[in-house]
Amino acid sequence: MSKFSLGKWLLPIYVILALVFILTPIAYTIVFSFNDSVKTNIVWNGFTLDKWLNVCNAQGVCEAFGNSIMLGLVSTIIATVLGTMLAIALGRYRFKGRGTVSLLLFLPMATPEIVLGAGLAAQFLAVRFEKGFWTLVIAHALFCISFVVVTVKARVASLDPALEEAGRDLYGSPRSVFFRVTLPLLMPGIVAAALLSFALSFDDFIISRFNNGAFVTFPVWIYTAAARGIPAEANVIASAVFILAIVGVIAAQLTTAARRRRLARVG
Repeated sequence: MSKFSLGKWLLPIYVILALVFILTPIAYTIVFSFNDSVKTNIVWNGFTLDKWLNVCNAQGVCEAFGNSIMLGLVSTIIATVLGTMLAIALGRYRFKGRGTVSLLLFLPMATPEIVLGAGLAAQFLAVRFEKGFWTLVIAHALFCISFVVVTVKARVASLDPALEEAGRDLYGSPRSVFFRVTLPLLMPGIVAAALLSFALSFDDFIISRFNNGAFVTFPVWIYTAAARGIPAEANVIASAVFILAIVGVIAAQLTTAARRRRLARVG
């Protein structure tokens, strides 16, 4: 008689419950993007493709989505460039105050967003800096730099110094070794950090709400629209973003698998 194992039965149940908990809001969003709603999108009124074909019918939704894309791109570029330089400096060089800098970089990650948002808003008001697109760029870039540094620094720590030494042995200049050896090796970490930074910026509400002024982002628009019932067009955009993300992940996995098969055949 086989021995009864409680964990053997609990683990599948736990996995199923976790997947249901995670996927239920996503499924609800996708299903109700096809709802034939008028003002509110809470009660199912029938299937329609009109919301997908005329996604910009809801006032301000496409403008807010475009604002979030533009804000995410600009703040991601700034955070990725500055964060990568900081990660290389902290991971490769020893200098006075290195530990203090590392500690300070972790503070935005440990500080509640409402504290960061309120603090930045107070500083902008103190210097009479008009709130809008650029205040959000500064706020999002400052928030995302810490995540970029942590991600890229982990990649820096995993690099094999022998590869760079080989480049120098072949009479490569420091500039040439960096751009032809170090940077390509760091690129997977930099890309991952940039994607994380963009996701954090695009999805942020609290910091944006404190510092947006008249510049409306997609999360802020959804919060405002929730007072009168979120239109189905918001579900359409959210569903499209989710589907594109899934397609991107699958494409990346297939590309990686194909590359590994080619390398295995060559080897």
